[in-house]
Parts: sequence; C-alpha cells; structure tokens
Amino acid sequence: MTDALKRLSDEGVAIWLDDLSRKRITSGNLAELIDQQHVVGVTTNPSIFQKAISSGDGYQQQVADLAARKVTVDEAIRMITTADVRDAADVLRPVFDATGGQDGRVSIEVDPRLAHHTAPTIAEAKQLAWLVDRPNTLIKIPATKAGLPAITEVIGLGISVNVTLIFSLERYREVMDAYLAGLEKAKAAGLDLSEIRSVASFFVSRVDTEIDKRLEKLGTDEAKALKGKAALANARLAYQAYEEVFSSDRWAALDKAGANKQRPLWASTGVKDPAFKDTLYVDELVAPGTVNTMPEATLEATADHGEITGDTVRGRYAVAKADLDAIAALGISYDDVVQLLEDEGVEKFEAAWNDLLKSTEAELKRLAPSEG
Repeated sequence: MTDALKRLSDEGVAIWLDDLSRKRITSGNLAELIDQQHVVGVTTNPSIFQKAISSGDGYQQQVADLAARKVTVDEAIRMITTADVRDAADVLRPVFDATGGQDGRVSIEVDPRLAHHTAPTIAEAKQLAWLVDRPNTLIKIPATKAGLPAITEVIGLGISVNVTLIFSLERYREVMDAYLAGLEKAKAAGLDLSEIRSVASFFVSRVDTEIDKRLEKLGTDEAKALKGKAALANARLAYQAYEEVFSSDRWAALDKAGANKQRPLWASTGVKDPAFKDTLYVDELVAPGTVNTMPEATLEATADHGEITGDTVRGRYAVAKADLDAIAALGISYDDVVQLLEDEGVEKFEAAWNDLLKSTEAELKRLAPSEG
C-alpha cells in the first residue's frame, strides 16, 4: 500500500466516496474509510440507492414499519434514503467540524423525474434539507436548463447545493453564474454567506466513453491517437474556467462578504475502458481546491498504486484546448456529445429511480401485515 491518498489530500484534493448503503454505515466501514483512507465526504445518486436498497441488507425492519403505516412508495423511499443520509452525516460530522464546514458532507439528490421542472425541484430541495436536518448535507440539483434557476433560488435560501450532471464547459459557466446569483440573493436577504457551500460535479469518464466510441468508428491513426484525451482536456478547461470566475470582480465582492468558492468536483472517475490505467481520472486531475468522488474500486486502486505527482491540471490548458480542437477537426461535435450525455445522465437516474420505486413497492407489499 502506498499513501497516495494522503498525497492526494495534501495536494488540496478532497477525497469523497461515491457510494452509500445502510450496511456501510452500521458495519463501521464508513468510519473506517474516514479514519484510514482520508475519505472526507460521501456522494449518492439514484443508481447508488437503487443498488443499496434492492439488496435489502439492513432495510427490512424499516420497510416493514413503513408497510404497516401504509405509506406511499414515494414517501417510503424518501424516509429510507434520508435516514441513510442523516446517519452518514452524523458519522462525518467530526470532519465537518474540523474543516470548518468545507468537507464532512453527504449529498442527496432531488427526485430525478423533476430534472426539467424548476419549481418542483426547488420545493423538493427545501423538503430534503428539512427532512435530513443536518448542516453537513448537500442537496443535489442537476445542471439542466430548468435546474439552473433552481440552483440560484435554493442557494439564495441558504441551502448548500451539489450541482450534478455537468458535462459541457458552457453549462459549467452557467452553473457558476447561478451559484453567484444565489449568493447575491442570500446576501440581500441578510443570510450568513460563510455557511453556504457548493460543489459543481463535472463528469469525466462518460466524455471519453462517448467520444472514444466516435473516434474508434472513424478508425484513422489520427483518430485513434486522440482516444482517452477528451475527458481530461474537458475537465482541465473546466478548472481554467473556475479560476477565471473565482478571480473576477463579481466574486471579489462576495468573497469580501464571507462567501465560499464553489469547488469543482470530479465525478464519474471510475475508468470504463480497460485499456486505460484504473486511476487515470485521479492521477491526472490533481489541482488545489477540488473534490474527487470515487467509487470504492477506484479509491482502493488509488490507495494501492495511484501516482500522485503534484498538480496535473494547471499549466496544461493549451494542450487541453488543442486536444478538443483536434477532435472537433475530425468532425466530432462537442455540443452534440455533451447534450447527449446530459440527456442520457438524466434518463439513467430516472430509470434507476423507477427501478427503486418498483422494488420498494414489491417489498412494501411483501412485508405488509395481514389484515385483522
């Protein structure tokens, strides 16, 4: 075992785990990861909850109680998922306190079926914040067009947000703008800006998956030479945008009022292509003030053989732009790719949520007490 995770942390990268289940909490595994593997946060999504709850491990008693109360399946899922997030937040509370609220965070997503509806997303975010009732929670809102005004409104209410499903550089700039607008609303309302936190989840591996598929189809040597370059280039240029926005005059006024920067979070950092090193999206995205949320397999791989060699983002912007330009020159449309990935991302989370609804409904019926 190397101590690559410690080196990563020392470089200013917050290590978060992209997974949560009741068993992970009750077994002490989450506490162990915090203690031994430098994990300082947890992210969840509908797919993660679907997998955890469908396993049934640790959920049976609560589902039986909910069945006895004859709650709806939607309410049951919210009671189950918020219980997990609340308990995980309590496990992470010492990290939250030690980092002044920067880390020790647990994310929970608004119902993905609301991704294209602004007002219900705002209402759901408020409800989730109230239900979990922990200061170290982040409410996940997707970076769809409808999600952007919701982000502004929710931040303006003083609720901390994890913006998810960001694929494009243009949309990322819109997300940062929505965050700043929210802080300005919060400031006008007299709220304490120092208590509001946000991360922007910029997705990585899926960009390579889609672009590399198109490069492979072209089949030329030039196309093949660009495989595995798009995702890193995209993420590095996102960090460049972050540096620009958070050194602007607009930000300076908010900074003076005690606001916190919205940190870039590298999401989807598990490598999909077996031809690539399994720690590629960790080793090559090291920059201060970032978060890398990893599936457990990636966390273990990084601990075992990650190569943390210092900052691998800044100073590489020109190469990153050249790589994306070279891909575009081959006729692969960046705009087409990122829109497809956003649409697919929303669809995948919605499908996982629907699967979760079905499996939970079946369990509620199975465990319902017989009448009499």
